[in-house]
Amino acid sequence: MTTSTPTARLADTTITVAPTCRVEFGAGSIHRLPDAIATLGRQRAFVVTDRGLRAAGVLDRVLHVLTDAGLEHGVYDGVLPNPSTSTVDDGAALARTFGPAAIVALGGGSAMDAAKGIALLAANGGTADEFDYRDEPANPGLPIVAIPTTAGTGAETNGFGVIEDTTRRCKVYIGHDTVRPRIAMLDPELTIGVPAPVTAATGIDALVHGIESLSSRGANPISVGYAMQAVRMVSSWLPAAVEDGTDLEARSQLLLGAHLAGQALTISGLGLVHGVAHALTAHTGTPHGVALAAVLRPVMEFNADTARAGYVQVAEAMGATEAIQAVDELVERVGIRRPLRDLNCVRNMLPDIAAAAVADAVTSNSPRLPATGDVLEILRATF
Repeated sequence: MTTSTPTARLADTTITVAPTCRVEFGAGSIHRLPDAIATLGRQRAFVVTDRGLRAAGVLDRVLHVLTDAGLEHGVYDGVLPNPSTSTVDDGAALARTFGPAAIVALGGGSAMDAAKGIALLAANGGTADEFDYRDEPANPGLPIVAIPTTAGTGAETNGFGVIEDTTRRCKVYIGHDTVRPRIAMLDPELTIGVPAPVTAATGIDALVHGIESLSSRGANPISVGYAMQAVRMVSSWLPAAVEDGTDLEARSQLLLGAHLAGQALTISGLGLVHGVAHALTAHTGTPHGVALAAVLRPVMEFNADTARAGYVQVAEAMGATEAIQAVDELVERVGIRRPLRDLNCVRNMLPDIAAAAVADAVTSNSPRLPATGDVLEILRATF
């Protein structure tokens, strides 16, 4: 029997995959939020979100559902893009004051990442810059219901957030298995009207999750299954969602595809594209998806020989003959690529960005391990 994609040997392989979360998918699924909270044994909700979703009316839609069900709720809407340790500290202080509750993480990856830290510190005290994710916390974090309003990060599938330490100018990780969202509510209606640039940026994030899940050192047949379908759905539907923000079918396909990409990365881990993007964002404030798009092609080219099998799968999922070209054409089509010089980046930053990228934990999962000089070349090629 032959197959068009390479397969790993399994006779001498052991795989352990932990379940992620219960998934509630579908238009209008937000109305099942009170039942989700009750399932967690809670009668109160503390919503972690951002002011943009308040202004857009999305927060009010969620609060109406809670109010109609008679559930007391509190709100922290201070999450900013690329949330910092101080964001987590401020939200945790409010959550402790509010008291026992389920945390409702409403928003994109920033809100969900911040919510994980808030859930941990609300139950344990301390500050975000003191917390070491490698240590076992004294108490489990507060339970989380995740409601993504963008289709990209897949942060609802895992228990760790990426937070900016503004003092050290680097990304740090905060989280624990107890703050892996228990329930993910994927309501595509909440993503209607997301601006085209945000749709493109978060969609490229989901695509890269799939690409790196197929090509990373941690890939296995289970992550490949999720990642192949994720790349197929995201690459097929992202252009339509960017072109028409009211296309509910495109929004639905993209939201579920991004979730599957999150499932994949939770199993396989990420790689150098994310390592470089984390460092770039920490030094320049560039939105995560824009940073990914800036360095995606040169990192794929750097990994090409080692990641050949994974790239065959990427191409197959995209219905293309060659992965790098197909990915590059999609990035160009959705209009997200920018040179580094247009992203608040100056040349004297490049050595520090390169060193931070090599030190990032995800980089060790790259199919080809880079030296600092390799990353410098990648950055210079995109400047």
